[in-house]
Amino acid sequence: MEIKTDIEIAQAVEKEPILNIARDAGIDEKYVELYGNYKAKIDYSILEEKKNEPDGKLILVTAISPTPAGEGKTTTSAGLADAFHRLDKKVMLALREPSLGPVFGIKGGAAGGGYAQVVPMEDINLHFTGDMHAIGAANNLIAAMLDNHIQQGNALNIDPRRITWKRAVDMNDRQLRHILDGMGGKASGVPREDGFEITVASEVMAILCLSHDIEDLKDKLSRIILGYTYDGAPVTVADIKAQGAAAALLKDALKPNLVQTLEHTPAFVHGGPFANIAHGCNSLMATKMALKLADYVVTEAGFAADLGAEKFVDIKCRKGGLRPDACVLVATVRALKYHGGVPKKDLNEENLEALEAGLPNLLQHLENIREVYGIPAVVALNEFPTDTQAEVHLVEEKCRELGVNVVLSQVWAKGGEGGVDLAKEVIRLIEEEENHFSFTYPLELTIREKIETIAKRVYHADGVIYEKKAAQSIDQLEKLGYGGLPICVAKTQFSFSDDPSLLGAPEGFHITVTEAKADAGAGFIVVKTGNIMTMPGLPRVPAAEKIDVDNSGRITGLF
Repeated sequence: MEIKTDIEIAQAVEKEPILNIARDAGIDEKYVELYGNYKAKIDYSILEEKKNEPDGKLILVTAISPTPAGEGKTTTSAGLADAFHRLDKKVMLALREPSLGPVFGIKGGAAGGGYAQVVPMEDINLHFTGDMHAIGAANNLIAAMLDNHIQQGNALNIDPRRITWKRAVDMNDRQLRHILDGMGGKASGVPREDGFEITVASEVMAILCLSHDIEDLKDKLSRIILGYTYDGAPVTVADIKAQGAAAALLKDALKPNLVQTLEHTPAFVHGGPFANIAHGCNSLMATKMALKLADYVVTEAGFAADLGAEKFVDIKCRKGGLRPDACVLVATVRALKYHGGVPKKDLNEENLEALEAGLPNLLQHLENIREVYGIPAVVALNEFPTDTQAEVHLVEEKCRELGVNVVLSQVWAKGGEGGVDLAKEVIRLIEEEENHFSFTYPLELTIREKIETIAKRVYHADGVIYEKKAAQSIDQLEKLGYGGLPICVAKTQFSFSDDPSLLGAPEGFHITVTEAKADAGAGFIVVKTGNIMTMPGLPRVPAAEKIDVDNSGRITGLF
């Protein structure tokens, strides 16, 4: 049998007109702004109309620490939503938008896989409805106005050496991490060190994803800290009067994007912060809209449960008043063997010893979900043809010791049909299991105490080491009154530690904090650890080399 690629499967499906999808979801046509036949933005004024309606149940999909072997979190999310649909449940999916960086870098596409995808897959992976470009434009408008203020006399007394705001581009481009700009004489600006972040790491992205409406967006934008004066006082977007223009660029991007799965389940795909360097969740507005429209909402948080799920809990749920009803932890036998020391080329062979050595990664994430976050959980074991019965049985046995069920997920090969058992277990969790949802830490703790609580409770580190620059920044942030904000840790996704080579569930390590800054507009403290960077680079062989388009406009190579 010929195995089709993800894009071939997506292009073969007959999509429903998006107006039909909106109608089935209970969205009146007056709220629908069409972007062609299969994409639409939904005006957020619908939330006012539905404010008194009850919320549906919120299901979080997260995963073990990612590996080159793949886990399939987005695929599981789409397939699980389709499974609820097959059970005649009113369901919606809420996902992030892919960034062009990973699409052209390693992933080659991030809209699910196999027969569990959101479509139109090519559009979602590329320009979609233009949200990423609008966010980059707003970010760079602020940067331009900041440098222009300095050029035009610097009435605010801004110290060019202490500017913290960077420019943004939605591409993996290591060449732009550290640059010199303003060169070429007086007419070309004030020379200074500068740099770029990938757009999904921009604070503007985080703000868009955490805003309730346009006024809230403007307020959050106005509080962004851009740098400091020669006297050490913070300079904000409000000080340079840029919040109105930036919000004008974002007015359409703020509206959630409605698309569909291969099985015509309605899906919001909106916002795209990375979870290793930002808070890693789709927009709060899309999630809240979905909760008003559906009885069950499936959403995901980026990367593993120590990153995306922790930030989903401690940032998104805290700021949005959300309470997840159940959690699905995605794992594969192959990825667990990788955590147990097996090279990628040998993962197709049965290896119970390596699987047992890698299982602590799964079990530690599971323990965090249930004991730290207090959410009922199920393990979705994403099936691969090379998995053996003995391997699957070992995973089931170890999880059962913690009182957690393992359900085989076959959504990649079978779509919603392959996720029905998983959906039934999620419903059982919601209806029968006790939910003790809680945050990882109270906001009243100091910045250091919150960092150390995350490091010890979630990463299982022995402690935290602060580099001198980071320690000084934390002290300054406390003095400036930002100590009460939640923490957004920027850390490698590949390990519980800040060292990507430490797989499984490492012990006896410390987390090293290299930098700390206030994203005061988004409302959290960003803490960088290890060697994490906010501008990724392309791999030796970028996925972009395989992407092409023909005369008919048909795109190939997006996996």
